[in-house]
Amino acid sequence: MLVFSKKSDSNQYINNNNEADGDSFQNSEISLPRVVRFWILILLDVPSVACTLFLLFHLIVNRTLRREITNHIIAILLVFGLPGQLIDIALYLTFINHGGIVTPTTPATCLIWWVATFGFYNGGTILMAWAAIERYILVYHDRLVSTFRKRLLVHYLPLLIIILYTGIFYGIVIFVPPCENIYNYKLPICNAYPCYQSYGILGMWEFGANNIAPTVAVAVFSILLLVRVSLLKRRLHQRTQWRKQRRMAIQLLSISSLNLIFNMPLNILALAHLCGLPSDVGFEVEQYFYFSCYFLVLLFPFVCLYQYPNIHRKLFCRRKNRSTTIGPANAVINAPKRIAI
Repeated sequence: MLVFSKKSDSNQYINNNNEADGDSFQNSEISLPRVVRFWILILLDVPSVACTLFLLFHLIVNRTLRREITNHIIAILLVFGLPGQLIDIALYLTFINHGGIVTPTTPATCLIWWVATFGFYNGGTILMAWAAIERYILVYHDRLVSTFRKRLLVHYLPLLIIILYTGIFYGIVIFVPPCENIYNYKLPICNAYPCYQSYGILGMWEFGANNIAPTVAVAVFSILLLVRVSLLKRRLHQRTQWRKQRRMAIQLLSISSLNLIFNMPLNILALAHLCGLPSDVGFEVEQYFYFSCYFLVLLFPFVCLYQYPNIHRKLFCRRKNRSTTIGPANAVINAPKRIAI
């Protein structure tokens, strides 16, 4: 699923030249007991999927929300997160439930798992990087999207290119790789090691272009936006304009912070290994970094929901209204506890 290549790091290249290393990531699981991992994932995954579907419904059905270009990237990111929630985590839970065996034990299972783990997760990373860049454009260069033609070039075209690039790249390297995949059904994600990750330029390209570059872009543009928004407040005299700019900045920073918290440490450690740090240094910590990437997919819908107060109120106000009834003379009376939902 996700550094947002969760399993694609420099150890793949190091292990190629050090096959005698028995402590490689691919030869063991995280030390956290399987039963603990099972309950952590299932207790978070169910509400996360529900929140994703709830948000997508409102972002698509509500015409006002659907027409705001700032919501398009959020909706696409939520869609890219669904394979991680419904496929990656579901197969991980099945793996644990069957005593540490990938089920069904077929290459097709591994290929589908890799698509969810690498394709959609890394595609989400690239989309997050573009979201940071686009928010910066919308705040400081909104004239670039002032007409339909400009929006087509600056907003819709980049989204289409990223989606097509992700689909084509991972469709080729996973389903028609220039090498032979080896499936280990006794480890999560079938060893989390598609052969293309150690195949020269393909592996290096994924690590650099699909992992490191997007994470750096998120960090740089988030910092730039934060600094400039702080300076902009002093010059803006229109309260409405300031609130709009601040809302977009807060939305981006919330999403970016989640991305950086779970991706940055793993990317830094992976880059250190690529630059010469022994592969056994930080071995246990790295495994926990890999597992923690699941929380990015699981928590992302809740972070997004918090950014939409009107949708947020609908979710909780309906529940509150169900626990009340309307009495005589328009008085509001609390419903008896025995019938409250």
